Amino acid sequence: MEKQHEKVILAYSGGLDTSVILKWLCLKEYNVIAYIADVGQEEDFISLKKKALSGGASKVLIEDLKKEFVTDYIFAALRGNAVYEGRYLLGTALARPLIAKRQVEIAQKEGTRLLAHGATGKGNDQVRFEFAYYALDPMSIIISPWKDPEFLAGFSGRGDLIRFSKKHGIPVKASSNNSYSEDENLMHISHEAGILEDPSRRPPPHVFSKTVSPQDAPDREVRLMIEFKDGYPVKVFNLDDGTVKTDPLELFLYLNAVGGRNGVGRVDMVENRYIGIKSRGVYETPGATILWTAHRDLEGIAMDKEVLHLRDMLSPEFSRLIYNGFWFSPEMDFLMSAFEKSQEKIDGCVTVAVYKGGVSVISRESPVSLYDEELSSMEIEGGFNALDSKGFININSIRLKAHHVLLRKKRPYGWRNTR
Repeated sequence: MEKQHEKVILAYSGGLDTSVILKWLCLKEYNVIAYIADVGQEEDFISLKKKALSGGASKVLIEDLKKEFVTDYIFAALRGNAVYEGRYLLGTALARPLIAKRQVEIAQKEGTRLLAHGATGKGNDQVRFEFAYYALDPMSIIISPWKDPEFLAGFSGRGDLIRFSKKHGIPVKASSNNSYSEDENLMHISHEAGILEDPSRRPPPHVFSKTVSPQDAPDREVRLMIEFKDGYPVKVFNLDDGTVKTDPLELFLYLNAVGGRNGVGRVDMVENRYIGIKSRGVYETPGATILWTAHRDLEGIAMDKEVLHLRDMLSPEFSRLIYNGFWFSPEMDFLMSAFEKSQEKIDGCVTVAVYKGGVSVISRESPVSLYDEELSSMEIEGGFNALDSKGFININSIRLKAHHVLLRKKRPYGWRNTR
C-alpha cells in the first residue's frame, strides 16, 4: 500500500478517527490533502484547517456543499418520500454521496486516484463512500484504514486512538467516558454507540442538541404555509409573524429552526444496517420532518390514485437504496425518472401547525386538485349514481366467491374449521 509522497485525498472531519488517520497516512509518507465538506455541520472551519495542517496535511480544501445538498439530495429524497424502515429520514445517508462526489472531483483535479475515508468496517458509511467512488471513477484506489490489517493491529478501539493522539500532539475532544458518536449536517444530527448501545435505556437529555424536549417547547402552536411546485418546496410563510422564505437553503434552515424550537423530529430506533448488524440510532431531523409531512399531504389531493399507490410501492426500495449507498446506480436512475414523472403538477400549499413535537396538517389547497367536493359529499349525489355501485360490487366480488367455493371443497365442514 505504501507509495511514498503520492497524493491521497482524505475525507476529513477533524474528529478523532480522521485526525488519527491523517497522521497515520503522513507517517507512511503519503502526501495528504485534507478535504472538508461543509454540509451544514456546526464547525469552526478555520480551526479545523489549522488542525489538519498541524497534523501533516499538505493542503486543506473546504468545500461549501450546503445548497447542493438541499436542492439535489434532500429535495430529491423528499419527492420520493424516502423514509428508511418507516422512521429514519436518511440524513447521514443522503450527505455521503455528495461528499464522495466532490472528493472524486478533487482527486481528478489533483491528478490522483487515491481516496481515503475514516468509516469503520461495521458501519454503513464505508459502502456509501466506496460505492460512490467506484461508480464515479471505476479506477479509484481506496484507502480504508479500518479495513487495513496494519492499521487494525495498532488500533483496536477508541482508547488506542486517544493514546495515539496524545503521543503525536493531536488535540481531540473525545474521552473514554463520553463515547457516543455523532454525525451532523444541516438535515439532521445522529447519535449512536457508547452509552446509547443499550436500547432499553432512554437517551440522556444532554444527547439532544438540535431540538428542545417537547415538554419544554412553547405552549403555543406555530402555523406555517408551505408552497410546492412540481413537488419542490418553493416558499414558506409563517402565518403568525409574517416571515417568508423562498431560497431553498434559507427555507430549509428556517424550518430547522422552527422545528428545533418546538421539539419536532426526534426519532429513537433500532435499525438494520446494510451488513446485517442491528444498530440503535437516535436522530433529530426537525425541518425535514415538517417538509415530509406537508409534501405527503399535498400528494393526497394532487396526485392520481394509481400513481400514488405505485410511487408508494417504490418509496421503500428508494429508501433502501439510499441507505445502502446506491445513489449512483442504474436502479436509482430508473427510480428518479419515475419520481420525476410522479411529481408533475404536485403544486399547491399545505398549512401545518407545529406544536410540542408534533406536526399537524390543518389545510391544503392545489390549483390542480383532483378532489371534487360535490363528488365526495355524503350529502348530495354530485353526479354519482349510487345504483352503479351494485354492479361494481358484484363484479369485484366474483373472485371472492370463487375463493370461498375452493376453500369449501378443501374443508367441507367449514372453511374456518381447522380440525
